[in-house]
Amino acid sequence: MRASEAPAAGGHRPVLLEAVCDLIVPALEGAEGAVVVDGTVGLGGHAEALLRAAPACRLIGIDRDPTALQAAGGRLAAFGSRVRLVHANAADWRTVVEEVGWGRPRALLLDLGVSSPQLDRPERGFAFRQDGPLDMRMDPTAGPTAADLLMRLDARQLERVLREYGEERHARRIARHLAEVERRAPIRTTRALAEAVVAALPPAVRGRGRDHPARRTFQALRIAVNDELASLERALEEGVDMLTPGGRIAVIAFHSLEDRIVKRALRAGQAAGRLAVLTPRPLTASAGERRDNPRARSAKLRAAERLGAGPARLTAAGRE
Repeated sequence: MRASEAPAAGGHRPVLLEAVCDLIVPALEGAEGAVVVDGTVGLGGHAEALLRAAPACRLIGIDRDPTALQAAGGRLAAFGSRVRLVHANAADWRTVVEEVGWGRPRALLLDLGVSSPQLDRPERGFAFRQDGPLDMRMDPTAGPTAADLLMRLDARQLERVLREYGEERHARRIARHLAEVERRAPIRTTRALAEAVVAALPPAVRGRGRDHPARRTFQALRIAVNDELASLERALEEGVDMLTPGGRIAVIAFHSLEDRIVKRALRAGQAAGRLAVLTPRPLTASAGERRDNPRARSAKLRAAERLGAGPARLTAAGRE
């Protein structure tokens, strides 16, 4: 079955599905039991397509979100023992690979950012257009929420978060206003946060552009709550080291901060003779995919192939 024919769960279609398969499947073909690790398995769409396209491979699916793992488990149940699902952060995928004990992977995949189900469920606190508790945790079982973070940060610290993680040009103005609102009454819901951000902005810019004025603030807080950029850097470092020679890594990023980290890591690996970059320019969605799936509009896919033997430094249980 071609990747483009892979069935979609509940109408959801994974971003850049066929491009992901075109890049990863060649590393899996001809190697019985080859291991692919999907570090952000989500609903299992990319995982299902890879399992179908490479019938001899095995897949380890990782996700921070227990709800996503449950959905992926249902979708991938037909593949039986070829699949192992683990509740973890992709930054820790070396530990997961060691514990599963299937040996060094031949392919790694990361589909970054927030998933459609997380955005669509108000109770998860990711969406600025729906009201819900101000949570934003990808793993709702651990760590402080976005509401907790707002309570803890002063105006200067919050400004830095908005500027660095949201690339928000009005970071100082928004941070000062949010800090003042927090002193009067803690911001506990997504609607309250979105309204406070809008109120902080000059009237002339509130309705400018197609994006909601609070989009960058929500992005910044989500990245801070989940420590996304540091986790990505660690995942890339560990992943490249873990790959078997000839193995491939593919990463889909959705905003410039992620994409810069991926580009820099892959180019550094190439300069060190450890990687061959397969995508000199990032692959993007076609006009048709962007039309059918708005989430694909900002997606950028980069990939590289592992060169040389290199140390895997896996424990005995994880060696081939």
